[in-house]
Amino acid sequence: MRKACIFDLDGTIADTVASIARAGNLALEQLGLEPRPVEDYNYYAGDGIDMTMKRALADAGDTKGVFWKQGIPLIRSYFAEDPMYQVRPFPGMQETLRRLKEQGVLLAVLTNKPHEDAVYVVETLYGTGVFDKIQGQTAGMPMKPAPDGALRIAREFGVAPQECVYLGDTNTDMQTGRAAGMFTAGVTWGFRPREELIENHAMALVDTPEGILRLLQDRKDKEEETGNG
Repeated sequence: MRKACIFDLDGTIADTVASIARAGNLALEQLGLEPRPVEDYNYYAGDGIDMTMKRALADAGDTKGVFWKQGIPLIRSYFAEDPMYQVRPFPGMQETLRRLKEQGVLLAVLTNKPHEDAVYVVETLYGTGVFDKIQGQTAGMPMKPAPDGALRIAREFGVAPQECVYLGDTNTDMQTGRAAGMFTAGVTWGFRPREELIENHAMALVDTPEGILRLLQDRKDKEEETGNG
């Protein structure tokens, strides 16, 4: 039986692209560069806010990284000003999380978003009692796709990696979950197309938050059939 679910944040449990684009574009404008379309941030995000800024700068014309040292503290500052800008949960996610809790599944968030911002966003959207662990980017934690964060969460939960389902919406997430030895599922409502998830060896695809419940039930049924539940 799957005992824990570890979720990515941006594009998985919350629609956050507008908040990321706001911070990035304010930084670009302060540097005298043209802002980028919001939808471009679906591809800039996923590997930490510093990389988001570097990708936005490159597309805005700074291909040599001249503004990296200025741009990174700017995007961090602007994001910290309003991390909840137009952020909302994906339809059906709140009910899905509630039902998982009722089933006794341990819930965690693992994200490359700065830790304090991650905690603020998650607890503002879902409250303080839904997730058993929220882990954002900290100085002592290698960023995804390194599996360290996912494995630490499993240890803190007292479960084996193979007892965890890891869910995310990008190539980085698929690489993270698989490197941690977890059953890794791609969610198709997030930042990246399903083709990217398939190419990065998602073990399953989920098209709606409600589908997570079916996925876990299917996994439980298969494990019971083979005597591994």
